[in-house]
Amino acid sequence: MTADPTPGPSADVHLTVFLHDLRLDYRAHAAAAQLFLREWTARHGAHSAALLPGEPHGFPRLPCERLYLDS
Repeated sequence: MTADPTPGPSADVHLTVFLHDLRLDYRAHAAAAQLFLREWTARHGAHSAALLPGEPHGFPRLPCERLYLDS
């Protein structure tokens, strides 16, 4: 039996992504969010995504989060 690769909510952070006129808010594991943030801002600019303080309750998980956890 293998462990669930999706971490528990205690390790989650609030990630916000700006895409054109949209603001998208997600919750993600801290390590996945850091990797996503580095990749996204390299392509879209330094102010196109950010980690925000506070609990990320109620937000959907970052799509394809496992891709960033498995790297």
